[in-house]
Amino acid sequence: MPELPEVETVRAGLQQWVAGRTVDAVQVLHQRAVRREVGGAAGFADRVAGRKVLSARRRGKYLWMPLDSGEAIVGHLGMSGQLLVQPPDAPDETHLRIRWTFTDGGRELRFVDQRTFGGMFVDTLVPYDLYPDTDVPATLQHIAPDPLEELFSESLFIAGIRARRTGLKRALLDQSLISGVGNIYADEALWRAKMHYARPTETMTAPAIRSIVVHVRDVMEAALREGGTSFDSLYVDINGSSGYFDRSLNAYGQEGLPCPRCGTAIRRDPFMNRSSYTCPKCQPRPRRARW
Repeated sequence: MPELPEVETVRAGLQQWVAGRTVDAVQVLHQRAVRREVGGAAGFADRVAGRKVLSARRRGKYLWMPLDSGEAIVGHLGMSGQLLVQPPDAPDETHLRIRWTFTDGGRELRFVDQRTFGGMFVDTLVPYDLYPDTDVPATLQHIAPDPLEELFSESLFIAGIRARRTGLKRALLDQSLISGVGNIYADEALWRAKMHYARPTETMTAPAIRSIVVHVRDVMEAALREGGTSFDSLYVDINGSSGYFDRSLNAYGQEGLPCPRCGTAIRRDPFMNRSSYTCPKCQPRPRRARW
């Protein structure tokens, strides 16, 4: 599933190509793509048509495009979602789900989703609980700021993570504590910090948690510079281009390969119906472990 760097890459493209334009019409080609919209396909199209897109924003793995109506188009890419900016005469993609055309007659926006796990809906913008001067879609109130946001509070994160009685990686994947971190970047940040994913959160010191934040930011910023991580053709930016941070991964997906730091073979463990990758030497398993 796309994580923060992949979604931020898409957001930046939307900001360049879509912000400031007025929607002419919306065509919904698959009902599942708007399954969270109360009014269904017709309601979604009616609420968006004729509205000006003010910007493109993101929190964690969610995207939203504020409209001049006080609402926003909210989207999640799911497992295979793509937002593509295409010339009007470009052939339709096989798995095209939603098409937006604009009043200026230029490039159109297309939501393509092979597996249909992603989707779009319109939501009301409301003041964010922690920072009332900042508006967010109402349904995203529970999602914490991500580590690249100015609103991210290191002190709140430290307090939150130490209050949990869970494993460190589980806490990093908890979107109510810190958003945007998924399996790939959690493993990469933990490798950089030389910490095991099962380390109990209640044993973490404030300096150790700050170190984790530094490494999470570093790995995400490195991934952003390379357009994110693309393991197949489904993870692309608005122009259909894949990222190439997969070439720079040190732990994730590297089972059996030598650790770039010490040469020990990277280990894979089952974790929450997924996998965790660690260096047994650099990231020793704690005596007390929480999964």
